[in-house]
Amino acid sequence: MKIRTISEELKEKYGEKVYRLALSSGCTCPNRDGTLGYGGCTFCSGSGSGEFASKPAPIDVQIEEAKKLIRKKTDARKFIAYFQSYSNTYGDIDHLREIYTEAVNREDIVRLALGTRPDCLSPKVMNLLKELNEIKPVWIELGLQTIHEKTAEMIRRGYPLSVFEDAYSRLKDAGLDVIVHVILGLPGETEQDMLETVGYLSRLDPVLDGIKIHMLQILKGTQMAEEYMKDPFPLMKLDEYCDLVIRCLKLLDPETVIHRMTGDGPKSLLTDPLWCADKKRVINTLYKRIADA
Repeated sequence: MKIRTISEELKEKYGEKVYRLALSSGCTCPNRDGTLGYGGCTFCSGSGSGEFASKPAPIDVQIEEAKKLIRKKTDARKFIAYFQSYSNTYGDIDHLREIYTEAVNREDIVRLALGTRPDCLSPKVMNLLKELNEIKPVWIELGLQTIHEKTAEMIRRGYPLSVFEDAYSRLKDAGLDVIVHVILGLPGETEQDMLETVGYLSRLDPVLDGIKIHMLQILKGTQMAEEYMKDPFPLMKLDEYCDLVIRCLKLLDPETVIHRMTGDGPKSLLTDPLWCADKKRVINTLYKRIADA
């Protein structure tokens, strides 16, 4: 089986490897500030899934500090300005315009990537995203996780599937790339439930640009960790997870780019499953399964 990975896609387009710079916009999330709720989704850590992001600082400072870390291992020259933590379209529009415009206008930044929620895409934000996309390509990462409403309510996602569908349509109409996050192994979901989520994404029109597949990780300090400690629920073993990922990949349109097949949360926070901490082993196992599929 062949898949299109984001690393290969970017290298083909830009002629060399492109690296992500994990940056902070200073935004929060409506599921944390009381608009929808407090504490975020039950699986989400206090850093809003951005444990490796830069600390808040002027964008040029963040970029240079992030580049220093990468250049300890490589002489990278091209980068993606990646804002992952919290909801990066949820904030003062003038602030967002200032920091994102500064980032995309840098010569060494080839793309802008913004993680956000489908319910944080107001008309003003959409206009800003279109403006930025005229300068450099912009991709928007949406944390869907599951299509099943019962699970969405359980993890306190805070919006129904119809909101995602509306956001996806508007983003694609605006000419933006969309990457969707899916979590495998959410409590109460069967393999069939998870395959239905990926199958739904495979049928989106226009075709989904990219996907990030994650194994559920139980992180210290989250509501889900508290629930897990009180009443442990089954988590997949490595072989089970890899087999399921292969089945998911086979459902996707060949044009959909694979951005991630496993998560890499901080080892200091990981409670279970511990095999997730050995990312190299997970990736090697997955690629062997893909080659044999």
